[in-house]
Formats: sequence, structure tokens, C-alpha cells
Amino acid sequence: MRLGVLKEPEGETRVAIVPKSLRKLNKSGFEVIVESNAGITANHHDSEYTNNGANISDRLDVLKSPLIISIHLPDVSELHTGQVVACVADPFRNPEKVQACLDAGVTLLSMDMIPRRLSRAQSMDVNSSQDNLAGYKAVLLGAASVPKGIPMMTTSAGTVRPAKVVIMGSGVAGLQAIATAKRLGAIVYASDVRKSAAEQIESVGGRFIEVDGMDDFEDESGYAKPLTGEFIQKVNDTVCDVASDADIIVTTARIFGRPAPITVPSSAVSSFKSGAVIVDMNADVGGNCEDTVAGETIVTENDVTIIGVKNLPGTLSNTASMLYSNNLTSFITSIFNEGELLISDEDDVLVGAPEGDDLYVPGMGGVLICSAGQIHPKQTKLGGVL
Repeated sequence: MRLGVLKEPEGETRVAIVPKSLRKLNKSGFEVIVESNAGITANHHDSEYTNNGANISDRLDVLKSPLIISIHLPDVSELHTGQVVACVADPFRNPEKVQACLDAGVTLLSMDMIPRRLSRAQSMDVNSSQDNLAGYKAVLLGAASVPKGIPMMTTSAGTVRPAKVVIMGSGVAGLQAIATAKRLGAIVYASDVRKSAAEQIESVGGRFIEVDGMDDFEDESGYAKPLTGEFIQKVNDTVCDVASDADIIVTTARIFGRPAPITVPSSAVSSFKSGAVIVDMNADVGGNCEDTVAGETIVTENDVTIIGVKNLPGTLSNTASMLYSNNLTSFITSIFNEGELLISDEDDVLVGAPEGDDLYVPGMGGVLICSAGQIHPKQTKLGGVL
């Protein structure tokens, strides 16, 4: 099968497939065609692709491929009936794009719907691979912006106390952020609405911030559940109190398919110490900090810096592309055989776990969003949105 790799839109520095993945794809029977300069911002030149067995062409030619691989969903007007597109479609936030795929007869495979608790899907989990890098880079951005050193230093001029870092949330991104801050020499505090996260936080060197009345607010898919307004306020008050004298605060709270919850209200920012830095990892979906400006770094009246980078994995474009490419290659080679897409209702990665299975999540139907002009039957939540 002919597989087309597109150049991403302006502002996206990653590429969906890197040259090192081509050997596995070619061995699996794919003829790979790459849009010219698709990998340039990830440090992969056209010559690397051709040296590893790919063909280079223009966008119109690449878009003729039966299978399109990308990070962002291309403009559906560029696609045609019968095509298969594998990308990060974020379908719950972009139902109008899913509808456009339905209307165009395009089969949409959304990689952010990988069932992350399924052991077979671990090598395909783009959320985890990209969130891991985002957590690492968030701490580095905070460390580069805070006006003090991070580790404890004993010098002839005096002792420098280690920086205090607070990580709000301890999913994949949060745990990497905790571990990175700890390696830099900081004293790290971390919170999570999932009580089960305490042991994980402590295992990477953090100190767990417990909130009175905390339960295990985790859904069947491993994501944090939406919380009541009362409990959110309680968590905010407790964690922001711990963060009031912190040097770096990293916010990671993300609810699947919904706007990011506010975990740092403006009232808390005004109480933070001068020189503190907030790195908001969810600026692209509304932000965890009430004062975050997406895509910008601002300084408040009380000298608190708020960093709202919208694409943290993209700031590590080479590594992020390599991991994304590995995820996509594992996925694509597992669901195609001799050029045919194998859609089976028994494939948990494509359609989710069967009802009654320990991994079953109601309304979460796996990677296959739509095909043959209809929403997949298991995408009940998505069907409701549309």
C-alpha cells in the first residue's frame, strides 16, 4: 500500500514518520511517499528519507495515497472518499472535523484514542510518549526562567538553598516533571486527585500533597474524572497554599476531551512570591492557570512569570518525532495486511474492549472513529456530540 506522510501546518515542528521507521514500513509492504521538506524542522532532510527507501514528492501527489499519516488532521477538503487517515484528531474537541470526515467518506483513526491500559497498545500510545517529553521540557523551561539556582550549593560565599518546585498533577507528564526537577536538585512537592498516585509520586522523589477528603478520582481509562466544584476549590486551596512560596509551579491537569480545569486561580497567582514561575502545560486547551495566555509568556504585577507554550513536545521536535513515528509504525503495521485495513470488532485497539471486559470503558471505542460514512457503533459518546 502507498503511505503518504504530510508536512505539518505552520507552527508544528514535528513530523509523523522519521527515516529510521522506513525500514520496518518497507518490510511490511508499504511504499512510503513523503512531502518535500516534511521533516526539515525535526532535523530530517529529504535526502535521509530517500536514502532509507522513501520517495519525495509534492503535497498534491502525496495526498493521492490511500493511507495518510500525519500529526494533525489535514484539511478534509484535501482528502477523498475511501482514504484512511491516522493522526491525532482530538475528536471530542473537534466534532465538526469528524463530521467532515463522515461526509467525505474518509476512515479516521485517531491516535489519541489509544486504550492506554491495554498492554498491546503501549508501544502505540502517542499520548504517553508526547506527554512524557512535555513534562520534562516544562521543568527545563521553568528552571531557565526562574531567577535562582535549582540545586543546593555550598560555596565559600554561603549556602544556596535548593529551589522548591510544585507539580500539579502526576500523570505521565507530571511524573516526568517530578523526576526531572528532582534530578536538577530541587525539593519537589506534587499533587493529584487520584489517591493512588501518592506511591508513584514518592517513587520518583516527590512529596505527595494530600487533600482532606480525597478519594480516588480516576476513571476506567486511567484519566482523572471531572470533579465537583466544591472539591476542586478544596484542592486548589490546599495545593496553592503549598505553592505560595514555590520557585517553580508546573500545572499538568488535563481531562480527556474537555477544557483544562483551572487549578491556579488568579487569586492564588497574586499570592505567589515575586520571581516565581508558572509553566502551564495545558495552554492549548484553555490552561490550568486562570491568567495563562496561550502561546505567550507574561509577567504579572507581582512579578510572577506565566509560560503558556502551546506545543511543548514540538520544542523537542527531533525526539518527539522519533517517538511519535515509532508509535505510528507499531500501530500501522499491526492493522494492515497486504495493503488491506483489518477492521475487526475483536481488536481492542481499534474498537475498545468488549463490554464486561476489565478494560471496558463505556462510550470509548478505541482508535477507529468513523468509516464507511458512519461513526463506529462503540463511539457512543462521540456520536452524542455529533
